[in-house]
Amino acid sequence: MATVLVFGADGFVGRHVRVALAGEYAVVCPPRARCDLAVAPVAELVELIRAHRPVAVVNCAGRLGGSDHDLVTAHTLVTAKLVEAVATAAPRARLVRVGSAGEYGVVPTGVAVPETWPAEPVSGYGVSHLAATRLMGLAVTAGRLDGVVLRVFNPIGPGLSPENVLGRAAGLLRSASMRGESEITLGPLDAYRDFVDVRDVASAVAAVVAAPAVPQPVLNVGAGRATRVRAVVRTLAGVAGFTGAVREAAPSGGGRRSAGVPWMRADISAVRRLGWSPSHDLNDTVKAIWAEAAGGS
Repeated sequence: MATVLVFGADGFVGRHVRVALAGEYAVVCPPRARCDLAVAPVAELVELIRAHRPVAVVNCAGRLGGSDHDLVTAHTLVTAKLVEAVATAAPRARLVRVGSAGEYGVVPTGVAVPETWPAEPVSGYGVSHLAATRLMGLAVTAGRLDGVVLRVFNPIGPGLSPENVLGRAAGLLRSASMRGESEITLGPLDAYRDFVDVRDVASAVAAVVAAPAVPQPVLNVGAGRATRVRAVVRTLAGVAGFTGAVREAAPSGGGRRSAGVPWMRADISAVRRLGWSPSHDLNDTVKAIWAEAAGGS
């Protein structure tokens, strides 16, 4: 059975990627305690990759917050290391990087943004991802690497981080339910986002790993539709049985990653050519978010 090496397999996206690949591949998931990509030298990564001889290396590791230095380290520097290590130790292996639609920046309302759209990120988070994508692209163009970046839009689903607005909302709703509170407060909810189930993201990764060839080195992964954040939060509140008020305040924390980006919707025609399509209904995804959040009570 062919081996796939997955970094960040204990994270939100990574744990679902591990499940999606299991059965078809021998999935090796180095724990962060044994191999922290942010600090591991390239030589250590070369040794690890040579030891397992994978057909693909998938990087799901990253950060949602922190300083610009933290973000560049987690996304750009780590990608530079992996490009060097894979090109040295397993040049025929496919390097798959889980990236972010935060690379695009502001997109006109109504546009389904294609991969060819000019990337003008508005935050250090988006810049760090874009720099990583550019590094991958240079390596692919030079023939050093078989590499693919998946520009994931707004992944949601079971295990969502509180740094995400819906993860934060789920935690607040759970707390309000336990304490008998009649309102919760979130940041502004006016924006439209392309929410994609994390399990669909995982199946897209599996499709890219399995494909003999990919149509292009950067692929959007989204649901292909834009939904107002407020509407999704209200759906979540309804699923939770919360009848109180949802207040909106100034953005804070993770909300700053995309502040000033009122609209985002993916053009997913390229990734569809691999036979992949999103399969999870948004309402069912919201129910899964609440089922896991409420299960912690």
